[in-house]
Amino acid sequence: MKEIKNVLITGGAGFIGSVLTKELLKKKYNVTVIDDFSTGRKENLKPFSRDKNFNLITGSITDESLIAKAIEKCDLIYHLAATVGVKNVVDNPLETIIYDTIGTSIVLKYASAHGVKVVITSTSEVYGKSEKCPFKEDEDVVMGPPDVNRWSYACSKLLDEFFAIAYHKERGLQVVVVRLFNVVGPGQLGRYGMVIPRFFKFALKNEPMPVYGDGKQVRCFTYVDDAIKLIIKLASTEKANGEVINLGCENEISIKDLAREIKKITGSSSEIVFEPYRKYYGVNFQDIKKRVPDLTKLKRIAGFSPKTSLKEILEKTKRYFEENPDALEGI
Repeated sequence: MKEIKNVLITGGAGFIGSVLTKELLKKKYNVTVIDDFSTGRKENLKPFSRDKNFNLITGSITDESLIAKAIEKCDLIYHLAATVGVKNVVDNPLETIIYDTIGTSIVLKYASAHGVKVVITSTSEVYGKSEKCPFKEDEDVVMGPPDVNRWSYACSKLLDEFFAIAYHKERGLQVVVVRLFNVVGPGQLGRYGMVIPRFFKFALKNEPMPVYGDGKQVRCFTYVDDAIKLIIKLASTEKANGEVINLGCENEISIKDLAREIKKITGSSSEIVFEPYRKYYGVNFQDIKKRVPDLTKLKRIAGFSPKTSLKEILEKTKRYFEENPDALEGI
């Protein structure tokens, strides 16, 4: 494997992207971030603005000439740019499809032309409505119908995966697809519906905490620092080439129990209230009952999996919001 010096991160101003940027700069890589700030935040990149190894390009991944030029100068690409948040997807399905599929096809096209390895972050959403948990990478997915906007994101990201694996098989592109499961932690805001920061906002203000549906939906939450370590590890692991790999944690919890836990650790007097999905997502919304990853492949290829407990994640997040109360206003 060739020496990696210059790294390109698409979507580097987002929550996960900015943590990845920080870690790579710490390791003395030259890091270029491309972001159009449609959902990413300039504040996330401020700590790196004076780092001589950091470069920011403001623009979209659908700008082909911009992407082509940037890829000419890099040795490795972390492709994180994508639509963020279920609410955003439901409200903007066309933008979701165009941004996610066309942007990824451009990145892969020029990465292949220059022989640059790509790590693509996909999502657990691609499993769709499958009820066969824990989810395994080689099992069938179950998509909802096209008139339910939520599935536009899942289908777009699944098509990204097909693009990536096709480039690997037909053109020899080194590529790794990482399916992320609810990556969370300090610095994540809830403006696009992220549940943990949203619950903290209400709990810390002693306001009613709305849980959509019956709250029995089960999720697993992955600490962002754990996820970043594994993404970097997979980028440098030959066995990961051409693979689709779940990256998540096995700390199952229902959303209503999550609300109770956040209420407890904040000492909040908030009332937990249950509201219909339509109040926030509109009519015809479909949710996923249980989303739990099978991590067998991750452990085999990377040699480890995320270990930070949900309790520790919530404690770290609480401290962040207590130390940065203004962050609550952005939710």
